[in-house]
Amino acid sequence: MANTYTQIHIQAIFAVRNRVGLIQQEWKDDLYKYITGMIQAHSHKLVAINGMADHVHVFFGMRPVQSLSELMQDIKGSSSKWINEKKIVKGRFEWQEGYGAFSYGKSQIGNVISYISKSGSPSSEYYVFG
Repeated sequence: MANTYTQIHIQAIFAVRNRVGLIQQEWKDDLYKYITGMIQAHSHKLVAINGMADHVHVFFGMRPVQSLSELMQDIKGSSSKWINEKKIVKGRFEWQEGYGAFSYGKSQIGNVISYISKSGSPSSEYYVFG
């Protein structure tokens, strides 16, 4: 795609099945790193990631190399497989079906990063990439 320019910023939110608080402080950093790697492997740019025990917020610059639904299917499917293979949780880990996704303009990026940074628990770290 010669001379193609896009500026697509997406915040995606997805939850643990039945909104059960399974994501623990001890391994959430590894989960966030895994999800970050997936986003980057698909040629997108992670801007921020954070969440609570029952859901994750991912904010990224999306390149038009794949559909959002395909990316989310890959992220959720691969990360739940990763969690289950590592036996991090007792029983089977699953993400809830579906997700929320919202697009933002360049002038809104700071506000979205601020919102995501506050979406974690009080002792939670959040990740901003730039």
